[in-house]
Amino acid sequence: MKRIAILTGGGDAPALNAVIRAVVKTATKIYGWTVIGIEDGFEGLLTEPHARPLGLDDVRGLLPRGGTILGSSNRGHFAVRADEAGNHVKNEAIYKEAISNFERLGLEALVVLGGEGSQFIANEFYKRGVPVVGVPKTIDNDLVGTDLTFGFDTALDIATEAIDRLHTTAESHDRVILVEVMGRHVGWIALESGVAGGADVILIPEIPFYIEKVAAKVRERDEQGRHFSIIVVAEGARPAGGQAVYQEQGGADKVARLGGIAEQVATGVSRITGKESRVVVLGHLQRGGTPTAFDRMLASCYGSAAVRAVAQGKFGHMVSWSCNEITTVPLNQCVKTIKTIPANHYLVGVARDLSISFAGAGD
Repeated sequence: MKRIAILTGGGDAPALNAVIRAVVKTATKIYGWTVIGIEDGFEGLLTEPHARPLGLDDVRGLLPRGGTILGSSNRGHFAVRADEAGNHVKNEAIYKEAISNFERLGLEALVVLGGEGSQFIANEFYKRGVPVVGVPKTIDNDLVGTDLTFGFDTALDIATEAIDRLHTTAESHDRVILVEVMGRHVGWIALESGVAGGADVILIPEIPFYIEKVAAKVRERDEQGRHFSIIVVAEGARPAGGQAVYQEQGGADKVARLGGIAEQVATGVSRITGKESRVVVLGHLQRGGTPTAFDRMLASCYGSAAVRAVAQGKFGHMVSWSCNEITTVPLNQCVKTIKTIPANHYLVGVARDLSISFAGAGD
């Protein structure tokens, strides 16, 4: 009988519990294996391991539940850091301790639910001899190797609903309303929710913006008799020639925290146009709550596929959704970079066709 472990790393996302449920049900009912849940991400493998058995009773009712019953961490000893040359820093003693505890628990495989950072760590475990299978999770949908990550659809739905609701109040008061959504290095949430919600301006990290062009779009709408505007801003958006805006700067013991770019844009737009502006920051609302039907389905597919990958010995791979099929890709191909929005992406073209401005050099 196999004993496999599962852990959830990085920021939480809708449908994590749905994957846990699918892993436990597939492993238990199809293969007769035992599943051990590692708590608090990779940190649960250090010192005295935080681990508990997961049976069918433990996963009942998890399909619609947000968050993760195992807890997660995007800080701690395994946080991916870089030295001055940009190289990833790895603490070999920490990996050695975690692997020792993995063996001490009698585990034969590890299923890792997480985004680029977590899959990077998973690949480091694999390179050190641990049988690992990855499952792609991130609301940003920025993981290379898969068309979709679970959690993205729910976050997109929440952002779009917020934009829908803000249209009426913006129009009622002739205001400019800015919606700041998550997106540290990529703008998938901002782009897709902006198109779906009928935004007038979308600001994303991949296209540095000019505040004068943002203001010009607001003025253009005024001249057309449309005295309100909706601007969707990814938290990592930055002005041309400028830097991203941070609430907290990073350091040796903490990760820098983005936030505030929408306020900066609102101030600039009000100064140039004289129009009243308001800012709504969605923040962690995008991470919480009940996952959408699509995310539940995708998460269930991923959980089942991860167990079958273990059964087939496809270690060092991540399950993937590609062209509407479930497949696997090598982990080392998924952690070298992130999936940004190309300048010629079809949805960027669609947005411009719909008179949505990115306020960039080409707008």
